[in-house]
Amino acid sequence: MAISTPRPRLKSPVSGAAPARQTSTSRVSGRTFNIVALIVLIVFAIIWLIPSLFALKTSLTDNGTAALGASAILSNWNPTLASYASYFQSGDIWNWYIASAITSVVTAVLTVFFASMAAFALSRLRFRGSNLVLLLIILGIMIPSQVLIVPIFQELNALSLLNTYWSVIFPQVPAVIAVFIFKQFFDGIPRELEEAARIDGASRWKIYWSVIMPLSRPVVAAVTILTFVGVWNNLLLPLFVLSNPNLMTIPVGLATVQGSFGQRYADIQAGAILAALPLIILYLIFQRRIVEGVTGSGLKG
Repeated sequence: MAISTPRPRLKSPVSGAAPARQTSTSRVSGRTFNIVALIVLIVFAIIWLIPSLFALKTSLTDNGTAALGASAILSNWNPTLASYASYFQSGDIWNWYIASAITSVVTAVLTVFFASMAAFALSRLRFRGSNLVLLLIILGIMIPSQVLIVPIFQELNALSLLNTYWSVIFPQVPAVIAVFIFKQFFDGIPRELEEAARIDGASRWKIYWSVIMPLSRPVVAAVTILTFVGVWNNLLLPLFVLSNPNLMTIPVGLATVQGSFGQRYADIQAGAILAALPLIILYLIFQRRIVEGVTGSGLKG
């Protein structure tokens, strides 16, 4: 008696093509999403670029034409560098650059140093009241800097620091957001590295300086650039504590130019572009470090 074996069920042409169709559909949906995302990015880039390009076009127009309005600016195709030349010939722009560079660099270095030490204490040390200290630091983010301008002015006046670079530097060194960013990054560093260094006899300072900080280069770069940009663009504090024209930073200098120029829109826009140019160059150079530091993805492995 012959034993019949069940014949394997053959796939129909429709069922056989089903997996390929599903894969094809997923690929099409993924490609569609990429196209939509690219279109959205292009739209947002255009929205951001239009005011910047218009400012550049205004700065390359003479003041008489710029005073007539946007239609006159856009229809004028005789670019001139007269507004830029007026800044460089007067020499004020160089004093503003020097003052902004000194205050921004020193503030950024001091902020990174003190904020990283505070974050190291909150992240790696165990002491009573650490959670309360962290809570108070986070609450400090909610306090607007404008509220503290009068007490800061009185303190600087009592210390005879008004009309000095230190009057711009010292109030901006205690950056709460910098402490928070450093702590979040330090929390992601494996504690095994610290324990291994402690077994080798390393002190707390040695662990901070030789173990933690070398691993934190992305976040150090990010905090440095963000602090630099914030100090460079700060108008309120230098406006209150500086009255010496030789010590004016870029924002304060542009505010005085705007008040004296009146309707000279081309000169105002040229000054704004000259003020933003160093920041744009700085960001283009360190944009990768900034993104890595803020997102906390600098430590891989």
